[in-house]
Amino acid sequence: MNRVGLWTIGIGVLATVGLVSVEHAFAGDGGPKCSVATLKGRYLFAAPTILSAPAFGLQGTETAAGNAAGIHVFNGDGTGEDYVTFTVNGIDQHVPSPAPFKYTLEADCTGTYTLLPIGIGLPTFAIFVSPNGDELAAINTDPGNASSYTPSRRVAPK
Repeated sequence: MNRVGLWTIGIGVLATVGLVSVEHAFAGDGGPKCSVATLKGRYLFAAPTILSAPAFGLQGTETAAGNAAGIHVFNGDGTGEDYVTFTVNGIDQHVPSPAPFKYTLEADCTGTYTLLPIGIGLPTFAIFVSPNGDELAAINTDPGNASSYTPSRRVAPK
């Protein structure tokens, strides 16, 4: 066989191996694969919020500006702790830290994040997580609270 023919066969073999490898890597891939273990480590967050009734005892059409900043510590098992400063109209609300929370995370990397204890008016969030767990975005799902934050980045190891 001449040299051009060998080159053609060689390139064809490499292209075929590459395509088969790519197809194999994505075979059965239905999207991201997350679990509670995806979130593990320390994540910084900050969020402005607009509060309206019934949040924080506000009445009628009364509104207030809020801000939160802190660190989420996810344990990788559906539990964690928050270290947070929260203000309403510029006044520190002296949130106890650490504040425990629980979270869920589905295979599609969506879930919930809830401060504990449940049932006393503490916030609940819908969360959206990168498949490798390095970032998360959240939006508050409680009546009277318009807040979200994105991205919240992992700043310490898993």
